[in-house]
Amino acid sequence: MKYEMEELVPIVGKLAEKYTAHESSSITYEKAEQLMGAVLYCIHEIEEMGCHSLTLLNKEMSAQKAYEIGATYVEEKAKKALHFYHKILPKFDHYENQCLYDTFIKVLPEFFRRYDVRFEPQNTVVILDYPVLKDISAYTGIDKIYEFIACIRLEQKFLHVFPANYIINILSKYNKYGKESIDNISEVVFINVIGHILAEKSLTKFDLEKADYSYIQEVFMQTDLNAINKRLENAVETFVKNYCENDGELLSYLSDTISGILIRLKNAVDNKAIESMI
Repeated sequence: MKYEMEELVPIVGKLAEKYTAHESSSITYEKAEQLMGAVLYCIHEIEEMGCHSLTLLNKEMSAQKAYEIGATYVEEKAKKALHFYHKILPKFDHYENQCLYDTFIKVLPEFFRRYDVRFEPQNTVVILDYPVLKDISAYTGIDKIYEFIACIRLEQKFLHVFPANYIINILSKYNKYGKESIDNISEVVFINVIGHILAEKSLTKFDLEKADYSYIQEVFMQTDLNAINKRLENAVETFVKNYCENDGELLSYLSDTISGILIRLKNAVDNKAIESMI
């Protein structure tokens, strides 16, 4: 949905009047840029919400109407994100990782306190130091926060499969400074799961032994990466079905990381450093 500047400027003007509470008709250039960004963000939200049929059916929709619909979506998404946050909170576990704790428990509430849904919805307001498994760098504002919370929901569901002490032991083995680590803890645990799958060892056995690492090395030396990838995809599908209520979103979320993890494991095997990863 592309609109000419002459269609957008009046919307910014109306927004500026609301910003100044109708007491002034002049605002700074920087503030005008901010308000134009707010208008464009809201219009873009229609596409973000997957309303392609709406945009196709309303090719002649005015910029004002598109903005109003988009602004409503932005407000609804902010409320929905806060609702999801409070649903996760009672069972949330940071597994002694300070970065995850600070980001979820301290930073996110600050976002909801400061987020300006009307005049600056494009501003993410806060910095999300904890990395999730999905690349959300292209998102801003509530879109970024919403995606982040959605990722945390899936990661918590995956992590809750295991006893907390089991996860903490894996993290401490992977990095002795695990409590201060900025690594994604779900990825660390998932790599451990992949290691057990490749070694054909039960997850109830916490530690892999030298024979297991040797077996994994043989797998990478004798098997094509595509074949290993397929094997892991099938195993992860079974895992999610049996332990994660067959959650399709979680399956997709984890599966998207397999190929990248395999490349890293292959490099570790080639450099005789596989034990440092699993």
